[in-house]
Amino acid sequence: MPASHDIAVSSTRRALYALGLFAIASAVFYGVFSAVEYPWNWSGVWQYREQFFHGWLSTMGLSLVAMVVSIAFGFLLMLGRRAPWLPVRMGCGSVVEVVRGSPLLVQLLIGHYIIAQALNIDQPLFTGIILLGCFEGAYLAEIFRGAVESISASQLEAARAVGFSKAQTYRFVIIPQALRRALPGTTGQLVSLIKDSSLLSVIGIEELVQKVKIMNAANFAPLEGYLPLALAYLVVTIPLSHLARRLEGRFAYET
Repeated sequence: MPASHDIAVSSTRRALYALGLFAIASAVFYGVFSAVEYPWNWSGVWQYREQFFHGWLSTMGLSLVAMVVSIAFGFLLMLGRRAPWLPVRMGCGSVVEVVRGSPLLVQLLIGHYIIAQALNIDQPLFTGIILLGCFEGAYLAEIFRGAVESISASQLEAARAVGFSKAQTYRFVIIPQALRRALPGTTGQLVSLIKDSSLLSVIGIEELVQKVKIMNAANFAPLEGYLPLALAYLVVTIPLSHLARRLEGRFAYET
């Protein structure tokens, strides 16, 4: 039987399983809210649909920029933690431990209201993106470091044997293999970044969660805005996870 037929059957089976799980989850969800007998009022949510969409676009835009910052910052920290100079290793290690060991909310408040004010930076969006990117970058640094250090020493010795410089060793030997190994953890951290962006409202950025709070307060509706909020995040995080799985399969090779 051709391989294409097997792939089609597997895809059909997965689709049926997904529909079944969705039906079960919908039934459970409906049963729980029916038992509560909550008086739904969706008219206010519909009136604020444009504000909701603008908030979603703001969240996605700042999350995308923060992703780039976090990947670059995490890669630099990873290189610093593997540097041959002890002060550099200790400095980068201290940054990773301090950032990972303290809450993002505290870092946002101190970074915006103290450090940014001392530097005369009055741009909450810029400050929020940098702080969010640095926070997630500290976690990515450890993911990258674990992936790099998982490369066997024999391959590094082979790279040196053929005359590769350190930069060439990273480019042609380490990074291609570490990329696949770091994909699952990196994807999870980027999904976390999108969700953590909701905390940027504490420094005055009107992203999606802040728009929903304003909408709910204006309509005295505590729940109606949060269900579309959850769906708005899932619209982004589920395809991101699916893309990472496809990339992981594409880079699947023996090492």
